[in-house]
Parts: sequence; structure tokens; C-alpha cells
Amino acid sequence: MLPAAHRLSDSDAFRHTVRRGRRAGCSTMVVHLWVDRDAAPGPVQVGFTVSKAVGNAATRNRVKRRLRHLTRELLPSLEGLPGRAALVVRALPPAAEASYDALGADLGRSLSRVSSA
Repeated sequence: MLPAAHRLSDSDAFRHTVRRGRRAGCSTMVVHLWVDRDAAPGPVQVGFTVSKAVGNAATRNRVKRRLRHLTRELLPSLEGLPGRAALVVRALPPAAEASYDALGADLGRSLSRVSSA
């Protein structure tokens, strides 16, 4: 579970991050990162989107748990961003069949591409 300060739960913040943030994707997910450099520094807020196209409820929950755990491990690397940041991880249907290690590699690769752009 992510700490409350790191959870992105406002639908307007989700929408804003997806529409205005930088995007990087791979076969299992798309990562959207929005950084507000003018705002006071704060914790990175993270949200997850796993649609019904990924699978049934049990499959979607398993994918979401895996992504949440992997993201929690990578949060310290995102804390160095200037200002406030929001991250949305959108799982794609192949995420249901991907192993934990494959999801971790895809998430790390996508985050490095979106944060360096």
C-alpha cells in the first residue's frame, strides 16, 4: 500500500496528469508524468488505471497490486523532481500475462524515459 501522501485519488488530477503530462509506453503499460515546477515541493502522487480490457476483477487487482508494489520501490528515484509531480500508470491488456520481473523492467524503463525527457 502506498502512503496516503503518495496516493493520487482526485479524478481531476488524474485527468490533468494524463492530458498534460509527458507519456512513455511499452507493451504492458503507459506511464504519464506531470511535473509542476512552479509549485512548492511535495511528495510524488501516484495513481493506477487498470481497465476491464486487462481481465476479470481478480486479474485487474493482481496487476494493480504488482504495479503498486513496484512503484513504491521506485518512489525514492522520483523524489528528486523539482516542484510537485503526479504519476499515472495505465496497465494494458498484456500486463495480465506479464511476470512480476517483466512488469518491473517495463515500469523502470518507462519511468526513466518519461522523467529524462
